[in-house]
Amino acid sequence: MHFGSDNTSGAAPEVIEALARAAGGYSASYGSDEITKRVEARLAEIFECELSAFLVATGTAANSLALSTYVPPHRAVLCHEESHIHVDECGAPEFFTHGAKLVPVGGEAGRITRAALEEALTFWSSGGVHRQQPALLSLTQQSEAGTLYSLDELRALSALAHEKNMAVHMDGARFANALAALGCTPAEMSWKVGVDVLCFGATKNGALGVEAVIFFDPEKARDFARLRKRGGQLFSKGRFLAAQMEAYLEGDLWLRLARQANEMASLLAVGFQERGIALAYPAEGNEVFAFLSKEQQRALFKAGVQFAPWDIAGESRPLARFVASFSTEKADVEAVLQLL
Repeated sequence: MHFGSDNTSGAAPEVIEALARAAGGYSASYGSDEITKRVEARLAEIFECELSAFLVATGTAANSLALSTYVPPHRAVLCHEESHIHVDECGAPEFFTHGAKLVPVGGEAGRITRAALEEALTFWSSGGVHRQQPALLSLTQQSEAGTLYSLDELRALSALAHEKNMAVHMDGARFANALAALGCTPAEMSWKVGVDVLCFGATKNGALGVEAVIFFDPEKARDFARLRKRGGQLFSKGRFLAAQMEAYLEGDLWLRLARQANEMASLLAVGFQERGIALAYPAEGNEVFAFLSKEQQRALFKAGVQFAPWDIAGESRPLARFVASFSTEKADVEAVLQLL
């Protein structure tokens, strides 16, 4: 009963089979292979626009290199106070931008509010040479609280950022889960609402380890190939990154995997509530945050259930995070609920 993280799940069989096929024969190196070219074309088809896409191995590299394209050292990135780039990337964004400041912005349930963004912009845009001026707004979809921005919210926040001559970055480590939940198209949840650069995640949703940095204005990606090389993310045998991504996108596998994870999380959330267990946030994607007592948590751990005890600032009640993955099955959910 593994609900600790979608990182603990394995890889989809289709991805492993694609890697095995790519292992035979010879191929051009450093991303010049035919599989990489097909992936780039497929992403342009999926997102319904001309774009530039680059494959890297980790979400931290994707986010950090994307930010470094838009943000010089003397500028700032506005991001949610609980965002992954602010809390969980060990200073990598600051390292790759050579010192650009990350400015945390508030908002309930993992989402930046327009009022909080306006307040941050007012403060950081003043101060003359004494403050690092905002250059980019980073939005996480789905958020670190498992919640989703609506398309209207994304559109409004992006518009405000663009009014201030800022770029908009989307951390899409769980982009597929958000898209499956909202039922919109990839274009509608990215460039059509104002996103300039997207970190399109696959690792958490069935890949072995691959992410795509997607620029919706190819001109902005002019120097990214060298930034990727300098950052140690240009694989000599790039076909093995591309093979994963090609299988992930083939036949909408990525959306089928995300729907499975979302459905299992939803079943778990409903089961908690039916047993009188309150949720900290709406379970909108594949994460569930439940107020389980210490006794309940100990009992579940003892029975072999894997999950993460969690903390929320200002909240004294014990909390636990459960994450469903593409490989979570209904029997796993039912076993947890039966134990409760």
